[in-house]
Amino acid sequence: MLLRMLRQSFFEGRRRKALAATTVALAATLITALFALSVDIGDKMAREMKSYGSNIRVTPKGDAMPLMIGGVDYNPLKGRDHLNERDLPKIKDIFWRNNIVGLAPRLSLPVRIEGGKDAGAEATLTGTYFSHVVPLPDDPDYRTGVRVINPLWRVDGVWPDDSPDGGATDTILVGHTLAARLGIATGDSLTLVPADNQAAARPVSVSGILFTGGPEDDSMIAPLKLAQELSALPGKVQSVDVSALTIPENELSTKARRDTEALSTEEYDIWYCTAYVSSIAHQIEEAVVNAAARPIWQVAAGEGAVIGRIQTLLLVVSLAAIAAAAMSVSALMNTTVMERAREIGLMKALGAAPWEIHLLFIGESLIVGLIGGVIGLAAGAGVAQLVGWSIFGAGVEIQPITIPVVLVVSVLTVLAGSVLPARSIAALLPVEVLHGRR
Repeated sequence: MLLRMLRQSFFEGRRRKALAATTVALAATLITALFALSVDIGDKMAREMKSYGSNIRVTPKGDAMPLMIGGVDYNPLKGRDHLNERDLPKIKDIFWRNNIVGLAPRLSLPVRIEGGKDAGAEATLTGTYFSHVVPLPDDPDYRTGVRVINPLWRVDGVWPDDSPDGGATDTILVGHTLAARLGIATGDSLTLVPADNQAAARPVSVSGILFTGGPEDDSMIAPLKLAQELSALPGKVQSVDVSALTIPENELSTKARRDTEALSTEEYDIWYCTAYVSSIAHQIEEAVVNAAARPIWQVAAGEGAVIGRIQTLLLVVSLAAIAAAAMSVSALMNTTVMERAREIGLMKALGAAPWEIHLLFIGESLIVGLIGGVIGLAAGAGVAQLVGWSIFGAGVEIQPITIPVVLVVSVLTVLAGSVLPARSIAALLPVEVLHGRR
């Protein structure tokens, strides 16, 4: 009986119910798109912000052991210890290996430049990977280097080819500031003389002028092998810049940052198995011998703050959409109650209990909420993909959890909008409404 009444009642005032369903669908569309973006935006934003450089620096443990003398940070071991280049693949062999976007080793040395307008000038030469193959057990063709972790670097000319089959270790890039000061241009031939080994002079050619917006603009960047040969340190690197996808820091990660020994066993397991920049750095230290991995906190904190604020903004917008939809449904339901006052009064006069009438209207609200939610899900998924492609250049993955969340929120929105009309229904007296008084 109730189902038959619900079916007949639902088709009464179809226009208003269609309008209510449309209102819920619009809200569900916005909620679906924002929820999908909120879930996926962490990785999307993290990948976008990786364009600005690495967020973890790996150095020898000796470099990370400062000695304070008279208030001055003095470390006699700094620059004297090195990491082994053959250990670099171990960075991609940790628990969070898939979060490691890329890595780039560095080896710097002072050189004297012979050639150009200012012959005899001194500069810093830094060896690194540009787009270098680092064979991994499951990916023998894995490529990494500064072109991966610093995609905003721009070269006026040609990038040096440091691939194993390229063999072009005698080509370098010159930062545009240094090039302007010394009158160096693309295609010039220079001779680099290491400050500590005058006999190891090496002729090189300038394949391009580098623009980074950083200190590299006033230095020279070369393939790592060339820097190792000039410094007589084969197979050695001074540091490694690592770019990793991380999540914003919270109270647990802050506690671990101060002292991991202070964590309980459960807290340690949660921290270790969460993609905090501190836990990834900790695992790198475990994997690489004689390494100290330190997060670049300015970068990590900036990423976390931006992502956290964007997610908060999306939550506020979603709540505003829910509130607006609930108020619209409430107004429509109030109008429906007033229009059907005689019908409700007659039902009460014939013996219908208040809960039965409430159940009738709640059933209608559930149907409206489900219809609007399903339409909003489909439309919201499309909007999320459109936003993803237009902003990030990639689609947004719709998580399965999105479907029940949006449907539940849609139904709750309609039910919330039905609270006041339900109270109006309970207050109706049959004798008054049947005589035309409300």
